[in-house]
Amino acid sequence: MGIEQFRMERYQSLYWHDVDYDLSESGVTAMTIRELLGPDADAEAFLLTALGYPLSEGSEETRANVAAWYPGATAEHVTMVNGGSEANFLSLWALLEPDDRLAFMVPNYMQGWGLGPAFGEASDPVPLLLHDGAWRLDVDQLHDAVTTRTKAVMICNPNNPTGQVLTEPEMDEIVRAADRVGAWIVADEIYRGAELDTDIASPTFFGRYDRVIVTSGLSKAFAMPGLRIGWVVAPPEMIERIWERHDYTTLTPSAIGDRLAGCAMAPGMREAILGRTRAIVRANYPRLEEWLESHRAIFEWVRPGAGAIAYASYDLPVESGALVERFRTERSVLLVPGDMFGLDRGLRFGFGFDIEHTLKGLSLVSEVLADVATGR
Repeated sequence: MGIEQFRMERYQSLYWHDVDYDLSESGVTAMTIRELLGPDADAEAFLLTALGYPLSEGSEETRANVAAWYPGATAEHVTMVNGGSEANFLSLWALLEPDDRLAFMVPNYMQGWGLGPAFGEASDPVPLLLHDGAWRLDVDQLHDAVTTRTKAVMICNPNNPTGQVLTEPEMDEIVRAADRVGAWIVADEIYRGAELDTDIASPTFFGRYDRVIVTSGLSKAFAMPGLRIGWVVAPPEMIERIWERHDYTTLTPSAIGDRLAGCAMAPGMREAILGRTRAIVRANYPRLEEWLESHRAIFEWVRPGAGAIAYASYDLPVESGALVERFRTERSVLLVPGDMFGLDRGLRFGFGFDIEHTLKGLSLVSEVLADVATGR
C-alpha cells in the first residue's frame, strides 16, 4: 500500500535530540520507575521480573485496571499495545476497507489523516474552527463529511494541538452523525486526565454509542512515554479483530511495560499520577501565557482545556514550516508548525517540562520573530 510521509513525526525524530531547546514535545516531565513504585517498593523483586513473553493482550490485572477508567468497560473490552500510535494504527486497519472513507477531525495529530487513504479510499476533514474565543466543532461540515461511505469518524479529544475539550453537545453531534450512517467513532483520548481547570477527567466517548473505539496510553497525561504502552477500549468483538492484527505487528506489549502499566492504572495510583501532571501544567501554563501576551500583536490563542500544549496562530508574512525552520537553524529551538496539523500560520508550544528552560528557548524565538516582523 502507498502511504504519505508522517511529516510531524519525521521532523521531530530528525531534530529533537540535536537542538538546545526542544519545545515540540507534547507531554510532561517523565516519571521515573522509583516515582511510580514508591520509596518503599521492593527493588530486588522488580529486578527479578522474568523477561519472557507476556500475554499478547496484556495481563488480566492491567486490562482490568485500564477498564476501570471507562464506565461500563471490563477487561474483555481492553487490549494492550505498544503506544497510542499502534492503538490508532491497528484500529484503523481493523476498520477500513479499500472503498471506505474516514471522516477526520482537523486540526489533529495527523496519523489518521495519512492512514485513511492507505487503508481506505480517502480522509475527509471535520473542522474545528476558532470562534468567539474557543475552538468549536463545525457541525454542518461534520454532517457533510459523514456519508454512507464513511466507515469511521476519528477525533482527538482533548485535542492536539489546541488542547480544546469537546462540549457534551458537540460529542452528541458526533455520535448522531456516526449513528446516522452506522459508522464507528475512533476517539484518541491520550490527553484525557491532564486538565488545567478541573480534577475531573474529560468525558470519554466510551459508552455513548455501541460503535466506539477509544485509543489511549501512558505517553501524555501519564508521563511515561518511554514505556511505549497503549491500549484500545472497544466492544469485545472489535477487540478480537484488533488483536488479530496485533499478531502481525508487535505481538505483545513488553513484559516490564505491562507490569508497570498495571501499577500505574490501579485507581489510587492513577489519580496520583494525574494529579502530578495537572500540577505541572497548571504551574507552567501561566508562564507561557505571559510570554504570549508579550507578543499580543503577533499571536492569537485560546487557553487549552487539557494537555501540556497550546496552539497560537500568528500574523506574519511567512509560512509556518519556514518559520519553524528559522527557529531551528538560527536559534536551535524546535517547535511544530501549524501546517503539520492541517492548519496554516500557527505554532504548537509544549510547556510540560522545565519552564525556566522553556522560557530561555522562547526568548530566542522572540529574537527571530522580531527579525521577521522587520523584514530581516
